[in-house]
Amino acid sequence: MKKIIISMFTLALFASCGNKKESKETTEDTSTKEVTEAPKVKKVLFVLTSHSELGDTGVKTGFWVEEFATPYYHLLDKGIDITLASPKGGQPPIDPKSELADFQTESTKRFDADKETQEKLSKTLKLETVNQADYDAIFYPGGHGPLWDLSEDKNSIALIESFYANNKPVAAVCHAPAVFKNTKNTDGTPLVKDKKVTGFTNTEEAAVELTDVVPFLVEDMLKENGGIYSKGDDWSAYAVEDGLLITGQNPASAELVAEMLLKQLH
Repeated sequence: MKKIIISMFTLALFASCGNKKESKETTEDTSTKEVTEAPKVKKVLFVLTSHSELGDTGVKTGFWVEEFATPYYHLLDKGIDITLASPKGGQPPIDPKSELADFQTESTKRFDADKETQEKLSKTLKLETVNQADYDAIFYPGGHGPLWDLSEDKNSIALIESFYANNKPVAAVCHAPAVFKNTKNTDGTPLVKDKKVTGFTNTEEAAVELTDVVPFLVEDMLKENGGIYSKGDDWSAYAVEDGLLITGQNPASAELVAEMLLKQLH
């Protein structure tokens, strides 16, 4: 009788230990599953101009604040990790006109009060030091500056081509589609060839009286490179998306471009 009792006790103890082990394994599996399913933070590289001279006019230029601030906060508020870069690194020049009262928006006002972002902007990375493998998309704010430097910058050209070849979105707004002047597909054809694109219009350039100052007109260049160019009314919000390419017409289009980019990232 004593042997039977001992055997039953041993069996019960074994069963109890087995249940504890199974429970532990179940907990560990759930924990592992939760870690695996945690969403990855998306990273976007913003590339700004380093060019500050508006031709030989003696007038200053650079990037347009609204075209930086609106997409920046739109993406930042959705949890996107943003890195800032420029050809020369450090503080990129701001077009003084974009800081005038007539061109203020909620995003530019937020930027003006945002010391942390201003500090971050003052320390942009040198373009030659960044690698597309570290990011999920690339975005170019406009302003007249990119017409001179980013359209010809070999590091910018290589980055755009690398992002596109690796199936990552490439976005640009207003004058920033100038960056597609020398970018190519893997077969050597212009990157925008046979793709829907937009950018600052010839009539908008004429309206700001810079047609004879800029090195080229964005609308003309995109058409010459084989892009399927379209536009909305001057100064109205208009953006187009063709696969990985996202382009906006003018400052008012910056939010549309950011929205399209965000959708592609998700």
